[in-house]
Amino acid sequence: MPYAVTIKESPGNPGKVYHPLHLKDVPMPRPSEHQVLIRLEAAALNHRDIFIRRSLYPGVAFDVPLFADGCGVVEGAGTEELAQKWRGKRVVLTPGQGWEISSLGPERSYTVRGGTRNAPEGTLQEWIAVDEREIEEAPGHLTAIEAASLPLTGLTAWRALMTKGENAATGSNILITGAGGGVALMALLYAVHMGINVYVNAASPERISQAMAMGAKGGVLFQDSEWPAKLKAMLPEERNYLDSVIDGAGADIVAKTMKLLKHGGTIVSYGMTTGPSVAVPMGAVMRNLQFHGTTTGSRREFAEMLSYIKEKKIFPIISNVVRGITNLNALDELFATMRKGEQFGKLVVEIDETGQSKKSKM
Repeated sequence: MPYAVTIKESPGNPGKVYHPLHLKDVPMPRPSEHQVLIRLEAAALNHRDIFIRRSLYPGVAFDVPLFADGCGVVEGAGTEELAQKWRGKRVVLTPGQGWEISSLGPERSYTVRGGTRNAPEGTLQEWIAVDEREIEEAPGHLTAIEAASLPLTGLTAWRALMTKGENAATGSNILITGAGGGVALMALLYAVHMGINVYVNAASPERISQAMAMGAKGGVLFQDSEWPAKLKAMLPEERNYLDSVIDGAGADIVAKTMKLLKHGGTIVSYGMTTGPSVAVPMGAVMRNLQFHGTTTGSRREFAEMLSYIKEKKIFPIISNVVRGITNLNALDELFATMRKGEQFGKLVVEIDETGQSKKSKM
């Protein structure tokens, strides 16, 4: 029987508990009329998986495979017509369901796959059957490991920059906070390919150097209380202001950046890792700043993101790879890396231990 990785219920209050990983046998999925059968090659870790293990996520389930990000090869389908269309193709799965085309937000209740009873088709398993509408052909220049890293972080970054970042355009100046995280690095990659001048803040000089190697113009340490002034000094004389901020930290980000932003500038928040709320001083109102909250993205934005990645031949940044779905100790170490914030890029599990997922399907 195929393997899947779930969590095993452990006693404890939400936030205090940390449910252990559990390897279980699962039945081979049987695709229905509109479904394709996928042999998963790789799956990627996100912060939500840590929240699930800590019972801090809605609808936590103990019999549902973890992870929302996945890539694999279609091996069959519910009908011969579908099988002929998709068989042998490497595909990327959409990370959630319930959001089709609206730029404003989900048209109905939106659920992210994996780890919960709300969208049970997690990707940390060997085989999965999903509706044909939930897949896109993977970019041909990427390995399965690289393609599996795209769904949640790639889509969140795409929406934050392209849909919500109204002032992000060629020649503009933007700040991306928390360089090292998956969303921040994907936003950096998109922006550099657009010809945007990107500045970052990060936890260490090494991460700033890595971001600059990817195309960032400069960076500051977010622990430095003087970082706004130091960032101001880095901006070009002819455009000595920020057009947009793409932020995953929250807390005092508006207060710290409002004097750096042009009048009418945009702050896009996709997370609040340093605090559960964002303070908006009156000074931000007087400067007509726009504050946009954003989450993952729609099915349409998912397709647009992948199309852009294919066109520009963008390679996501991979930090660590664990080989083998049965290697629970190494999987736990992957979680520990994310909990400590030690990664620079995505954390990925290569489900197929033979290494076949390294090979492009070009």
